Amino acid sequence: MIRRCSVLFLGLALAGCRSEDPRLPEQLYDQATQLSRENKNLEARALLERLAQRFPESRAGQEATKDLHTIEAILKQEMAETQRRLRTSLQRTANALDRFKAKTGEYPWTLQELVPDYLDQIPETPWGHPFLYRAFVRNPIEELRDRRGRVSQRYNTRRDGYHLVSFGTDLRPGGEDLAADFYYVNGDPYREKTLPPIPLPQPVR
Repeated sequence: MIRRCSVLFLGLALAGCRSEDPRLPEQLYDQATQLSRENKNLEARALLERLAQRFPESRAGQEATKDLHTIEAILKQEMAETQRRLRTSLQRTANALDRFKAKTGEYPWTLQELVPDYLDQIPETPWGHPFLYRAFVRNPIEELRDRRGRVSQRYNTRRDGYHLVSFGTDLRPGGEDLAADFYYVNGDPYREKTLPPIPLPQPVR
């Protein structure tokens, strides 16, 4: 909240101050540089963009334009590392689910059941959001065939399928970059462009 307020204040100051003040571009550039030193690169980028747009002829505005390329490269690297950590967490969770099913014959009802035997803690995204997890019965009705070829049906209650989802930083389907969605379906990453529908909750036994 404090970081958002500081960026909002800087934005309002930039919008409201007059360009006649020769010190303003340098002051704003120094503030953007300080934000970058503090690893607040999103805030630094926002300030540099406004500075470059409002004072394009000033030395600070021209330096801001150059620095934006560096900031963009840093942000891309940070995003790639965050996505790598996210995929690692999803894969680790999928592996734990497979081990749980191998031992019990079905997937757990909640991810909390994986702790502490299969995971040290309930898994979440690198930015602290919980994963959406839903276990379900893939084939509620099983067909059985005896030695004479006669077919009978049996009601199946084993949770033999699941969806494990990260909806990204916006917690909504769709999106790009860190807002992109990551799906695991029944143990494997889901790579189709159209995301599968998440099964409805199964009746409690």
